[in-house]
Amino acid sequence: MKLTACIEWLFEDETDNFAERIYKAKEAGLEGVEFHLWRDKPIADIKQALQETGITLTSFCVDPRRSIVDESQLEEFVTAVTESAEIAQQLNCKQMIIASGFLLPDTSPEKHFEFALRALRKAAEVGERAGVTLLLEPINTKVDHPGMYLDSNKVGLDLVEAVNSAKLRLLYDAYHSIVMGEDIETIIAGRTQWVAHIQIADMPGRGAPGTGDVNWNAVSNMLSAENFTGWLGLEYKLNDLSTREALSKTRASLGL
Repeated sequence: MKLTACIEWLFEDETDNFAERIYKAKEAGLEGVEFHLWRDKPIADIKQALQETGITLTSFCVDPRRSIVDESQLEEFVTAVTESAEIAQQLNCKQMIIASGFLLPDTSPEKHFEFALRALRKAAEVGERAGVTLLLEPINTKVDHPGMYLDSNKVGLDLVEAVNSAKLRLLYDAYHSIVMGEDIETIIAGRTQWVAHIQIADMPGRGAPGTGDVNWNAVSNMLSAENFTGWLGLEYKLNDLSTREALSKTRASLGL
């Protein structure tokens, strides 16, 4: 498995210079980095750092975030995907992350699914033209994001499968999945052909693997059994650790 560091949090303890964190990731033996929104980032500096280090930018978020279930935002959503894809091409980034947006009042689950399907099909068309894969991310509604539509990986997988485009896949975030009470050893088992990217953090605390209660060895074994070949995103908070300490715990917990 290839590790990619979310440099929103990792290496923040070593430098305030965002692009400099890419060089730090290289020093730490990582092959990839990822981050959240791009409009507030120094794109030219990031591009230079990626070129000089050979590090892969594995993903960033479509910016601005727009709902996939609110029809009134559909045009803005497609525009955001299109503009973000242009940045992805500049940075040779092959994946972009989509969140779902908030639940609509007085709207059935079936209607939400229908609206999401329509938006995701349009996003996939943009991805197909740009050569960029869109990653649909279910996130937890119990702690961090109350009111969001997509908090179920099963529903997320159903949406991705229904669109059936090579440029739309699921981002499985183990932290959000655990918070929602899903079994991380089984929730994506048998359906990993629809999963292109995985992010991890331990529980409780959203810290590095090895700081909480999750059996990461079992998770690693499951991913190996499923022949998962995508990136494993380290999207966790440092809490009381340094980045280097957190990476050491991560590698030990995953048996790397």
